[in-house]
Amino acid sequence: MSVSVSDLSSSPIPVFTTIKDYRLWRDKAFESKKTVGFVPTMGALHDGHLSLVKRSLVENELTVVSIFVNPAQFAPHEDLETYPRTLPHDLALLCALEHQPVSPLSSSRTPSAVFLPSVKDMYPSGISQDVSQQKGTFVEVKGYGEQMEGRSRPTFFRGVATVVTKLFNIIQPTNAYFGQKDIQQALLLRRLVGDLHLSHPTPSGLHIIPTARDPVDGLALSSRNTYLTPAERQLAPTFYAALQGATQVWATGASKQETVQHALEQLEVAKDQGEKHGVQIRVDYIEMNDSDTFEVLGDEQVQQPDGAPAILSGAVWFGRTRLIDNIIVGNADAVIAK
Repeated sequence: MSVSVSDLSSSPIPVFTTIKDYRLWRDKAFESKKTVGFVPTMGALHDGHLSLVKRSLVENELTVVSIFVNPAQFAPHEDLETYPRTLPHDLALLCALEHQPVSPLSSSRTPSAVFLPSVKDMYPSGISQDVSQQKGTFVEVKGYGEQMEGRSRPTFFRGVATVVTKLFNIIQPTNAYFGQKDIQQALLLRRLVGDLHLSHPTPSGLHIIPTARDPVDGLALSSRNTYLTPAERQLAPTFYAALQGATQVWATGASKQETVQHALEQLEVAKDQGEKHGVQIRVDYIEMNDSDTFEVLGDEQVQQPDGAPAILSGAVWFGRTRLIDNIIVGNADAVIAK
C-alpha cells in the first residue's frame, strides 16, 4: 500500500508505520497500566469494522486499529492487487468515532493509535503468495483450518494465523475484537491464543462480535461488497435469506441434510432470478459444522435438546465476487461469549 505523508500528517490519531515506534508508544501504556483494545483490519473500513472499534472504546482505555493487507492470506489467483485500499477514508472514519464513558470524571475516548506496517516489516524474510516459495516462520493451527473456508482456500488460515500472531506480539492487546462473519477465523484464533499460551490477549480476551448487516436487507457488511454490480448487490441478500430459512427448518427438528438442502433450494431460486438479470450465482458450499471441532455434522444429525451450537455457513459467488456468511444455530452465546 502506498502511504503519502499528507495522509498521515493530517490525522489527529497517531499513525505508527514502524514496529519500533509503535512499541515505544505501547511501553508507555504498560507503564500507565492502561487496558489496550485491538481491532486488526485490512482497511477499506465499513460499519462492521467500526462496530468492533466502538466496542473496544467502551471496554478499554486505549484502542489500537491496524491496517495491513496481508499477502500471506491471498492465494496467487486471488485479489491481493485489487483489494480496496482507502487509507484517507479509513482515517476519517476512525477520527469521527468517540465514546463518552458513563462516569462524569472520565474523559471521552477516541481511537488511540493506528498501526500501519509495511510488508517488509511484517515479513522480514520476504513473502510470496505461493506457499511452496515462502521462507521464514509461519504459524498453522493443525486440524482446524482445512474445513469450511479451508476447503476452498487451503492456505488462507495459515496466512491469517501467521499475521495475527505477529500482530498480537507487536500490539500486546488486553482485548482483541473480531466479527462473527469470519467465525472460523475468530474461533481458530481463539484456539491459537490458548495453545500458544499468549498473555496478550488471553482466550477470554478475544471477543467475537455479531455480524454487522445492512439494516434493510440483512446483507453482511464486507469490504468486498464494493465489487458487486448494482444487479449483483440487489440479489446478494438472497444468500443470508437462504441461511435464515434453513435455520428455521433446523429448529423444527429437521436433519442436517434437510437443513442444508433447504438453503440450496432457496439459492437455486435466486440463481434463476439472477439469470433473468444477467447475474451468475454459483454456490461454493453450504454446510453445518461443529462449533468446537469444525467437523461436518452427520447427515442425520438434528438439533440437540440442550441446544448445543453448530455453525451453518457458506460461500456464494455473485458474478466475480465471493461472499461468505454464517448463522450459529442453537446456543450462540456458548460460542460468541466463551
